[in-house]
Amino acid sequence: MINKRLLIKHLLAHNDENSFYDKKRKIDIGQKEGKAKFLKHICALSNSNPKNNSYIVIGVEDEDNAIIGVDFFDDSKIQNLINAYLTHPPIVQYENIPFPHLPDDKVVGLVTIRAIGKLTSLRKNIWKYYGGSVFFRDGSISMPKVFESDIKDVNSKIVAAIENNSQNNIEHTLNGVMDFMNSRKDFNAQYKVFKEYFVVCWAGQKKTVKKEVFYSRVDIELINEQVRLFFSALDEVSITITDDSFKIIEYVNLGFKKSFKYYPLEETIINFHDNANYNIEKKLLFEPPQFNKKTLHHIYNTNNAILEKLKKGLTLTNNELVDLNNLPSTYLICYLNDFPEALDSLLKAKPYLKHYNEDVYVLYKEALRILRKVRYN
Repeated sequence: MINKRLLIKHLLAHNDENSFYDKKRKIDIGQKEGKAKFLKHICALSNSNPKNNSYIVIGVEDEDNAIIGVDFFDDSKIQNLINAYLTHPPIVQYENIPFPHLPDDKVVGLVTIRAIGKLTSLRKNIWKYYGGSVFFRDGSISMPKVFESDIKDVNSKIVAAIENNSQNNIEHTLNGVMDFMNSRKDFNAQYKVFKEYFVVCWAGQKKTVKKEVFYSRVDIELINEQVRLFFSALDEVSITITDDSFKIIEYVNLGFKKSFKYYPLEETIINFHDNANYNIEKKLLFEPPQFNKKTLHHIYNTNNAILEKLKKGLTLTNNELVDLNNLPSTYLICYLNDFPEALDSLLKAKPYLKHYNEDVYVLYKEALRILRKVRYN
């Protein structure tokens, strides 16, 4: 089993970006340009390495390889994006890898592109790239090229060596468990061994509601691979554990003013098998709450007025400050209730919310995370 933290270190140590490895400060697949560039890199790396894995490391400075991290990213529907835009789409996995020196809410993103031995191309137009385009790696750059029938396999031995040197061992596993237990000891940190092989650590603030146990500020890691499986500072989560599985149901808090309610968002089940393998099943549970259209019109107009005041640098009233905290979720509710223009308003609010208040910006990112899951389904 590969220790993904070691793998990232070995990739970063292997000179510069090349035909099997790329690094990015960040990606933004919420915008059309960022989505197009991400798809271009996936296409190029897949075509340039027909017989071995390729990787993209996200959260690294380009100049000096400094690991600065990015936000936790839920990749559950990213394969849907790949399948929608690429012909002969490779299997792509996005994993969140914690590093001890990073803040709790930051990880390094690791994108693994599995070799398929077929030519991958864009299925349809996106941004400035045309449908049918084929990309390859030219050193550290992804470029459109005419397909050559005899792609030389020059990386298999190098990639195999890097992966072999990144294998996990008992020392790495024990150190990972101890690091997690010590760093999360204020949040009811626990661990469980599955199938005498897999070690899952989790932590969260525990509370009981009508005899049901829920957790907030939840952090869950698969220690064997040094992969963070779940992280949220906001949501409520229920956890169910058997000898063979670890199940999470995630709830999101949505509503207006003081009338908020928890809605089930997604169920994640990690199944552990006797053959030293595991798989993760995800199922979207979310049913968008429906509200009175007249009320939504009023809230939508109020949000727009607050946004205009933020743009002009005007002082908000006490009531507007309360509404500002609800602005990301109420824009989201409007969009889910057939106000398509609410999404544009929410996206335009990003720089003003980020500049105004970090807490409100966290709520903005949470709203986009929910939206991403719903739209990719």
